[in-house]
This record gives sequence, C-alpha cells and structure tokens, in this order.
Amino acid sequence: MRWGARSAGILLGCLLAPLAHAQVDLEPFLKRDVLQTLRISPTGAYYAMTVPMEDQTVLAVVRRADRQVTSKIHAGSDSVISNVWWVSDERVVVSVAKKYGSRDQPYPTGELYATDADGTKRRQIFARYGLDGTQLQPRAAYLIDSLPDDPRKVLISMYALDTSTPNTRVERLDVFNGTMDTVATAPVRRASFTVDAARRVRFAQGAGDDNVSKLYHRADDTSPWTLVNDEARTGFVEWPLGLSADGLTAYLQVQQAKGPDAIVAFDTVTGARKEVMRDPVVDPHEIIYADDHRTPVGSFFMHDRLRAAFFDEKSPTARLYRKLERAFPGASVDVTSGTRDGRLKVVYVWSDTSPGDFYLFDTTTNAADLIFSRRSWLDPAMLAPSELVTLRARDGLALHGYLTRPREGRDGPTPLVVMPHGGPFGVFDGWEVNDEAEMLARAGYAVLRLNYRGSGNYGRSFRHAGARQWGRTMQDDLTDATRWAIGQKIADPKRICLYGASYGAYASLMGVAKEPDLYRCAAGYVGVYDLALMHKQDSRDSRSMRNWADDWISDDRASLAEVSPNLLAQRIRVPVFLAAGGKDEIAPQAHSERMEKALKAAGVPVETLYVRTEGHGFYAEANQRAYYTRLLDFLSRHLGGAKAK
Repeated sequence: MRWGARSAGILLGCLLAPLAHAQVDLEPFLKRDVLQTLRISPTGAYYAMTVPMEDQTVLAVVRRADRQVTSKIHAGSDSVISNVWWVSDERVVVSVAKKYGSRDQPYPTGELYATDADGTKRRQIFARYGLDGTQLQPRAAYLIDSLPDDPRKVLISMYALDTSTPNTRVERLDVFNGTMDTVATAPVRRASFTVDAARRVRFAQGAGDDNVSKLYHRADDTSPWTLVNDEARTGFVEWPLGLSADGLTAYLQVQQAKGPDAIVAFDTVTGARKEVMRDPVVDPHEIIYADDHRTPVGSFFMHDRLRAAFFDEKSPTARLYRKLERAFPGASVDVTSGTRDGRLKVVYVWSDTSPGDFYLFDTTTNAADLIFSRRSWLDPAMLAPSELVTLRARDGLALHGYLTRPREGRDGPTPLVVMPHGGPFGVFDGWEVNDEAEMLARAGYAVLRLNYRGSGNYGRSFRHAGARQWGRTMQDDLTDATRWAIGQKIADPKRICLYGASYGAYASLMGVAKEPDLYRCAAGYVGVYDLALMHKQDSRDSRSMRNWADDWISDDRASLAEVSPNLLAQRIRVPVFLAAGGKDEIAPQAHSERMEKALKAAGVPVETLYVRTEGHGFYAEANQRAYYTRLLDFLSRHLGGAKAK
C-alpha cells in the first residue's frame, strides 16, 4: 500500500499542469547589495558604511563632498563588520563578527579595529589574545560608550572566553594604541553594562553556565552592586535599556508571565516601578534613543508593519519621527545617525516592498536628499507585499505570520510553499522584503512564513512554549497553519510543499514525516535531521551550551529518536530535495547525508546538492544560482510553478 500511494502521488505530480508564469529571473536576488548600513560623522564630513562582499562585509569611509573612499577596514574571509561608531570627528571604531555561510548568524569575535577617516592610523585596537599575542586566555570586547568628550577613549566590556574567569570588566580603551585601564568589575559572568549620562557604570546584566539571568544595579562608581532581578527567583528576565538624562530613572525591558514584554520605568532611588509602554501582541523590537544615543524615548514594534511608539509624543524625537512618517507614507523610518549639532540626520526608509533608501535630512530646511538606495534594481511596484495573518493553533495559542502571494492569480487557491524560519528560538519572521518569498511568489506560489511557538517577538511564554518541542507542538503549529491556509481558500490542498533552511529544513522534513498526506514535497537547505547528533555537537562547545541543549532540545537523549527525521524516513511518501555545504559547522553535511541514506533505504525519491566549499548557506553567486535553479525546478515538477530562467 505504501509503495502504491507513493507511486500514485508521484504520477499526480507529473500530471500537474504548469502554472502560467514566465521563468523566474534569479539575477535580481543573487546580485549583491552595494551597502548595508550608513553612519554620518559628527561634523558631517564623512559617511561610514558597511559593504557586503562575497564572503565578508567591510567598512568603507566615504568623503561626503566628493563621494571618494578615503579608508577601509576588513578582517578577512567570513568576517562581518557588525557595528560602527564615530568616536570622534575623524576616528571610526568597528566591531567584528564571524559568519560561516549566508544563513549563519554573525557571531561576535570581540575584536575591535579603528581608522582615521583619511585612512591613517588604521589598526586593530583589541585582539583576542592581546595586540602582542601574549595573552594566554582568549578575550572579547564590546563597546559600551564612545565617550564623545574624550576623542582618545571609549568604554568597553571585556571578558575572558574561558568561563572559569568569573567576572566581566569595564575598561577604558585607548582607540589609538589599545591600552586599557579598569573602570568597573561585574558581579556576574558574561555581563553587559549600561552607563548613565555621566558615564558612570550603573547596571550589569549577565548569566553563568546555568544560563540564568541576573540584573545588578549600583548608585555610582563607589557603591556596591545590588541584585535587582534573579531569573531563578522571579521566573523572568529583565534588562536595562538606558537611563534618563538625570540618571534617576532607568528603563528596563521586562518579560511578563503572559504576553509580550513591557518597558518599565525603574526609580533607581526608591526601587518603584511603573509600566510606560507595552504592545498587546509583540515585544519591543528596537529601542529609539534621543540625540544623545543613550536616553530611551520610545520603541519600534514589529507586527502588521514596523511601528514607532514614544513615551512622550511631544518630545523632539517623536515630533521628528512623525514629520518623517508624513513625508514617507506607508514606509517605516529610522534615524540611524546625525551630526553633533543636530542639523543633519541620516534616515533609513523601507517597507515590505522596498529594500530601503538612505536620505540626508536637514532639520532646518526639512529637505530630504537621497544618499543611496539599497538594491535599486528591485522595483517596489513589482514586489509582493507581506500580509499579516493570525490564526489559532489546535490548543488555542494565537499564531502570527506573513503571507506573500503572487501579484497575479490571487483570486482563488494557489500552490503554497510553507517556509518555516531557522533558529528556531527567539528568531522570527517580520514585515520585510524576503528574497526567497518574493522569488517563490514570482514562480506562482503563495508563501506562508509562520512564527510558530518558540519564535521571538511574542513574549517569554510564547518562546518557552517551544522548549523541548522540536517535532511536537512546534511542528503542529506548522500543520495547523497549513490547514488554515486550505480552509481560507488560499492554498490548493493538492499543491503544498514545505521548504526551509537550518531549523526550517528540519521542520520541513519532520512535517512530511508527521503529516505524510498533507504535503506534496519537502526541501531542506543546510538542515539538521539527527537531533542526537546535534545535541552531542552543541554539548561539546561549553557547559552553558550543554545546559542550553538540555533545556531547549531535550535532557532525555533517548526521546530524540522520536523526532529525528532521519529515523522516520519510512513514514515519508513524497519527493525530497536536500542541499548542504561541506564546511558547515552549524548543520554539518553529515546530517543531510544521513537523511539521504535513510530516504533511499525507504525508497523515497531524493535529490541532493552538496558543495564542499560552502558553509551554512552558500556564499558564491555561482553556487547560489545552481541551488535556486535546482530548487525551483524541484518545486515546479511537484507543484507546477515556474522554473528559473
């Protein structure tokens, strides 16, 4: 019977009539953007921008007067310039992260580099093993404050990567020669710090190997640290966002027993608390600061769009944002940087159908001049919007996500690709231009990106509802969303496939194992399919990672066999496409090879694409082209959509 069902399913796939869509041009999606972020210098004389290359992202300093590149910083292959600070009129400091593949989340290395705008005095100012290589333990540094009144110094947090060292320190770092002197020591490992307007270190928040968060406060540099919150006792995490200009009020983001996080005003003298902002559905997405870059005045919230909200709508920052929103209707705006005198602001404007434009806004004339458009070859009028969708899981939990539909043929049910995001925990899909969703929409598919339980943005209880639920209720959410799309007449019930990367690849293969009659095919890109193997690999990294694996995947390794797709291949009845990179350290190619072997043993049609030189997601344009050509061809044969041009 199983062989007969599979054969009939394959025959049905072959008989599906192709959709009336032209071939998909991959070039707009493979072409690399010219820049990612842009910051103006305090005097307005220069821009500092991050520029993506094939296997790294570099810093370029550009003279505003003639658009000439005057300095560069790069840290080698697989490196990313992850943050940029103008620490004086002429000097830029950057932090570095590593990213081993296009789907890998950048991992901060703790290294810092600096350059003058004219390209002189360019050097590394903080290295893992010391600038002279004499440090025995690896260290990491993260910039806390640029100290605008001191052009030579910044404040950094520094800790040894060997977790046997208990305390994190605040150091005053010379941005020219890399020398340091200690300012404060934290009472907790892996701490991040918050300073007030007087540059006094006031808060420290961190966790030990148990991953339990603790928040400490002190009144000034000479006062002892006092414990404000212990996650082990309260059951939630809270962290500082910044302090008021007078230093008396601190703004904390506080997890709640149910629902999204709140922003709370904390009286640092009396300890009194007052909720000042909370969205009914989503967490604070990104904090909005005043011109001093340290006083919180509001927050963005990501839901039906990216919305800005303020503690005081009459504040100068709120009035500026509302003015900009009126100037760019239907878009989200973010002031990324400004000159010291407050006259010029760099404003980033974007939406779900626009990759984004950088404008230079003159606050005295209200003129906004275009500096640069990201991915200017993508026409917003031709991009498909992200529609917010809300549904209920079988246990009543509210689920949210985004639906992207073809711009043509939206009247009736269409072939559907359910595309779970990676991560999985704390990661979420948002209102944005999603390249893969757009590519698939142009091929004639509706694309559903669901924020299943465990995802970020919806509060602590929603995230923790996914703990140890790989292949269980997390998977049920995707099933329920698929059935919802069928019930809403969005999806053709005979033309639905699962496709995702990393955890999304796991969920795609687990989905066709758990619901063999619901989907026509599954595609997994750089996925994990053997949870026992993943648990073992994660546990080797550190004690904190071993505890994380126990808490979030399972502390009963024997139970992992029940939710490992490579051990459930005999349940799968539909064709599968797998792709992986030989240099992948997040989801090693061994996962895909084990999955392939199991599928072949079960008689399941399986296609593969392995590239030994790639990591967690392909970097090289030729390899990306080969991958998406194969993916669209695979989906076309089983759903009937367009192939790549």
